[in-house]
Amino acid sequence: MTDPKAATPQGYISITLHAHLPYVIHHGSWPHGMEWLLEAAAESYLPLLRVFRNLERDGITLAANINLSPILLEQLAHPSFKAEFPKYLQRKIDAAVEDETLFRQTGETHIAETARFWQAFYRQALEEYEALGQDIVGSFRYFDETGQIELITSAATHGYLPLLGNDESCLAQIKTGVATHQRHLGKHPRGIWIPECGYRPAGSWQQPVVSEGSQSAPPAVDRVGTEEVVALGGLRYFFVDTHLVERSMRFTPYDRQPRAVLGDLADKAIGDVYHPYYVDGPLAYRNPVAAFPRDPRTGLQVWSGEQGYPGDGEYLDFHKKRWPGGHRYWRVTDARVDLGLKEPYAPERAMARTRVHAEHFAGLVYEALKGQLNEEQPPILSAPFDAELFGHWWFEGPVWLEAVARAFAKSELPVALITAGEYLDRHAPDGYLDLPEGSWGKNGSHEVWLNPETSWTWAQIYAAEERVRTIASRDTWRDGGLGERILRQLCRELLLLESSDWQFLITTEAARDYAESRFMTHLDQLQTLETVWNEFETTGGLGPDAHGRLRAIEDRDNIFPDIDPGLWARREMT
Repeated sequence: MTDPKAATPQGYISITLHAHLPYVIHHGSWPHGMEWLLEAAAESYLPLLRVFRNLERDGITLAANINLSPILLEQLAHPSFKAEFPKYLQRKIDAAVEDETLFRQTGETHIAETARFWQAFYRQALEEYEALGQDIVGSFRYFDETGQIELITSAATHGYLPLLGNDESCLAQIKTGVATHQRHLGKHPRGIWIPECGYRPAGSWQQPVVSEGSQSAPPAVDRVGTEEVVALGGLRYFFVDTHLVERSMRFTPYDRQPRAVLGDLADKAIGDVYHPYYVDGPLAYRNPVAAFPRDPRTGLQVWSGEQGYPGDGEYLDFHKKRWPGGHRYWRVTDARVDLGLKEPYAPERAMARTRVHAEHFAGLVYEALKGQLNEEQPPILSAPFDAELFGHWWFEGPVWLEAVARAFAKSELPVALITAGEYLDRHAPDGYLDLPEGSWGKNGSHEVWLNPETSWTWAQIYAAEERVRTIASRDTWRDGGLGERILRQLCRELLLLESSDWQFLITTEAARDYAESRFMTHLDQLQTLETVWNEFETTGGLGPDAHGRLRAIEDRDNIFPDIDPGLWARREMT
């Protein structure tokens, strides 16, 4: 078959990795807090960079879309992380050395060898981190500049956009995210990962819960759609879950003929998730924004611990750990087997399985696309995943990802890897699609983030958003001095309050106490800053006590140094 490097591919696959953690620096260490960031850096981010280097060395391009969320960028570049990460890696090395000694004393030679594997793994991580000048962000930037990946952005603190209380808050999340991306990575992003793939179309919106301190919800208001806020951020594309396209009812061709039901068009079919679409809306033709639907076939195969690759018996079991070091020495064995019956892990056998699964994945992609393969308007399979799945949750995931890139580099495959941005450069969408409201969460709805267990958080968020918008809409803070300084920190605390992670952790009970505590911390700090603001607005200055409280909160949550409070001022979005 013709070498795809010399011929035009007949189809494409675009892999997207969404890397995000909530802000944890200065907010706890273990088991919840800074430990999350340290683990992800060691087990996911550095191994992914290793994959990019290996592929670059061999002249192969992964062409993945990589989202480093703005709040994650702030943390990876933070002095506190850079100081703590080498210590963490050394602690992991020392723990593995102690484990090896113990296992050899008890005659468990095989597990002792796995302890040596962990020593080598974390030594390599430490050496690589020092070799790249303790600059993980800069390394991702390098691979973006060389074309190995395309870096995209997200909302500043991963706020769940469909539920935020006003358009200004949505715009502030996105524009702050874009500005942070530019500051760390040197250029304006083209794409965005909408948190939780949460989408809401333009139209009338009713606040779902009553704001704290109010007797009733305010009247319904007209709101812009998610795609319109994305366009205002200067972005070209985002990703949606499968069911949003499957439930879409109307398709508008470029010639703007009267709308036709999607299934009535000869060249389209309901549920065609292998092409991007421009998203229809009041401003769609002025600032077109494309949506890439998630492929339903390959997604489950990659992330499911029960039905997918990570559940293979040879792979490292995530749940069973040996304390105090926290290293894992056992394999999945069987997803249904009790932890006490897990069998010892064999790294060599596990890594061999990644090559088998990579070839299987390439075959799945080809099977999904083969009915639409053509050179003029080739289909594209969009495969988005959480980046932390690769390495942290599924330890062998980065090695599998490298094997996937090598599989698609083989000449017999008519399908090539491509970034979403590059695909749009070559093949613009051929029409506009109305999208319904939804997410990639449970039942495709907002219920993971809004439910009886989390509604109290939204009551507080809505009240806080309105208070901040009111202050930002005045001119008092525009003094270039103390007033602006206070409002900047007030906006930072609102962004942190809006993080979708708190509702997610409450609903899933993964770290409910921590999430509730973090939410209340940012709410308390926001209210403290409002008191500081009131003193400033009343007196034109601050007393020593207010100065101290402001400085303490700034020191704790020193993120987004160039934040623009004007983004929260009331405005006409159209």
